Amino acid sequence: TISAMGHTTDTLLELSRQVSPDPNPRELDMLLSTGERISCALVAMAVHDLGHEAVSFTGSQAGILTDPVHTKAKIREITPVRVLEALDRERIVLVAGFQGFSRDTMDVTTLGRGGTDATAVALAAALGASCEIYSDVTGIFTADPRIVPQARKLPVVSYEEMLEMAASGAKVLMLRAVELARRQGVPIHARSTFSDEPGTWIADVAGMEAAIVSAVTHSEDEVLFALRGVPDQPGSAAAILEAVAANQVSVDTILQNVARGPAEISFSVPQEDVSATRRALARAQEALGAIEVEEISDLGKVSLVGAGMRSNPGVAARMFRTLADEDINLRLVSTSPIKITCLVARANVERAVRALHETFLERS
Repeated sequence: TISAMGHTTDTLLELSRQVSPDPNPRELDMLLSTGERISCALVAMAVHDLGHEAVSFTGSQAGILTDPVHTKAKIREITPVRVLEALDRERIVLVAGFQGFSRDTMDVTTLGRGGTDATAVALAAALGASCEIYSDVTGIFTADPRIVPQARKLPVVSYEEMLEMAASGAKVLMLRAVELARRQGVPIHARSTFSDEPGTWIADVAGMEAAIVSAVTHSEDEVLFALRGVPDQPGSAAAILEAVAANQVSVDTILQNVARGPAEISFSVPQEDVSATRRALARAQEALGAIEVEEISDLGKVSLVGAGMRSNPGVAARMFRTLADEDINLRLVSTSPIKITCLVARANVERAVRALHETFLERS
């Protein structure tokens, strides 16, 4: 599968905003899907000039069928009839990623963030093929090498760990692609476009001895929503989070604090989902009454990920001590069996990543 050329999607989004501050989702999908189509056609032309038979397909031509949700569609089914026919004729097949087709509405849809990677995994599963995903880095590292020069490349990462890394800021692979790969049992080889060296395999590695901490991940564009005056009654939190989910927003680091009287609920979302979250909370306020909403920006999150945390107590205490020694205040904390995430001021994110990498991956 082929993605759009660098900055093409951002350029198209900016064009749409020049025409309309709130573009119609259907027409936005029609516009955004052109980026991958351009790349696909150009690569096919280049392959032809190298003396090989190639054919490019749009998502709909390749049989990528989705639900009807514009800008964030999910793949329902792959019917790669034309792809298989072209492969049988020994043609190199190039498929435009990030897009599909909804039978419900007969419209073009786009898949949102991670759509091209998800397309590659879904096609690999449908074709019984291996999946290699190429980017500008040589694999998955113990931290972002731009922040931690001594970060090491990991030869193998489990699906479980990669899901947590992707959810907490690792940008080499997108969350939905890893979810799909685990569900379909498709190993992914994450490699560099510019190097022949082996990358990182993401696969089922059950039975292997797990590292306590495999990586430090981060994200620098988080916004915290603090809701005060939430009625202390069953269903209040559900009503708020259901309204947010209805806007296709996934929340992170949720905290509910109840003392006496009204409750307080806090959660973080990526910067790109702020507008949708505001709309959702406005509807929740109508349903639940006078809820006070505070919005805190200029935040980021740092996470430790490692399957070995399950059997090694004390990781959280050591993490908090490391950040305290750096005079970094924690705004919110969330945990899972193999991940600990702290919300901190954006200005402190890189310093936190370096300190945590030194503590858990250099001294250990």
